[in-house]
Amino acid sequence: MTSKTANSIIRFRTANCVAVLDREHAGTTAHDVLGFGGALPVVASMRDGLALGADTVLIGLAPMGGRMPADWHAWLLEAVQAGCDVWNGLHVFLNDDPALAEAARISGAVLHDLRRPPADLTIASGKARELHAFVVLTVGTDCNVGKMTGQLQLVDDLKAQGIRTRFVATGQTGIMIEGWGIAVDAVVADFVAGAAERLTLEGAEGAEVVLVEGQGSINHPGYSGVTLGLLHGSCPSAMILCHQATRTHIGDYRDNAGLKIPPLGDYVRLYELLGNAVHPTRVIAISLNTYDLNEVEAHEACAAATAATGLPCTDPVRFGPAVLTRAVQEAQALWQSRRNARD
Repeated sequence: MTSKTANSIIRFRTANCVAVLDREHAGTTAHDVLGFGGALPVVASMRDGLALGADTVLIGLAPMGGRMPADWHAWLLEAVQAGCDVWNGLHVFLNDDPALAEAARISGAVLHDLRRPPADLTIASGKARELHAFVVLTVGTDCNVGKMTGQLQLVDDLKAQGIRTRFVATGQTGIMIEGWGIAVDAVVADFVAGAAERLTLEGAEGAEVVLVEGQGSINHPGYSGVTLGLLHGSCPSAMILCHQATRTHIGDYRDNAGLKIPPLGDYVRLYELLGNAVHPTRVIAISLNTYDLNEVEAHEACAAATAATGLPCTDPVRFGPAVLTRAVQEAQALWQSRRNARD
């Protein structure tokens, strides 16, 4: 779970990777460890990775609180001194580190602190409500349930149907994959919705469908604020609810019975109630993460989610995104017909 950033880059940008630094699994391949990533080698040191021709180091950890382990500093310094750029999604900014900043100045390397927000953010004004593109936001029952992955699985499938589609990254991993976005969890609270609005407006340029990456969960004790900011800033006309099938408690709150994950139907009603307070929206499908289930159990979990909510459901990684693609197409067509009638 804590290396989800690295795992996502390996899944969606395999061709850009030359090695994975992981001392515990050195000598294996990404496929050996993750079940995907092919023959991408796992190495034991920064030196081994540099020898394979790396020109960039990407920090693949996503620990709670976004802090960097202390022993990583020497590794990053070695890479920067060798001229490697660094893409950093942690809350710790590398450009504020005197040793790394000086090494980068000397070698010409660039330190990309992806969680440093733009300085000119404003509060949201509701402009996303006026878009002519169909906006879909992923929402979740918890963190790390597949909100970004579900959207990225959808992008290519919708494009293959001839639909101009943009993915809007709102977290560090999505930014690394897409090359643009704002990490909204590092934005001052008043401007989270404004950041979501700016991203949605930019993503809508030339697009028919905008897929906004969701964050957190509306009932997560730590992250509900960013979830609501995204919901009201992006003004989605549709939402896809994401859930890990076997997860029973929110985050690391397993010992607190009061923080059990409610039924999916409760989430559907809650997200629709809160979303409709600003802009008409509805949940159109369930994206289920079944990575720790076998094939039969995964099908049963999807069927159970559909029975509980009345909504189409699939695991877009395991079974492909076709079910979600159809749900988006049908919802977009209905939205467009209503819009045409209103105009």
